[in-house]
Amino acid sequence: MTDVRHVLVLPDRDAAEEVAADLAERFPLAEEPRLVRDALAGEDDAEDAQWLVVVEDPAARLEPAALDALAAAHDGWLE
Repeated sequence: MTDVRHVLVLPDRDAAEEVAADLAERFPLAEEPRLVRDALAGEDDAEDAQWLVVVEDPAARLEPAALDALAAAHDGWLE
């Protein structure tokens, strides 16, 4: 099996926290999703930060289309 890491990109922390909670409820995860602040290049303002939800999928069981749909429902996308 191949270890897979999914990265969902969200517009703000609130959206990232909601997606992380939804992921934990809807999918069998090996570990809790991690939230990571991703400042846009050259920007110091917190308003210009995206938030990443990083999901480890060691068994490659999560469906990318389902993850992308979940992110899209919160104005985000699957990287």
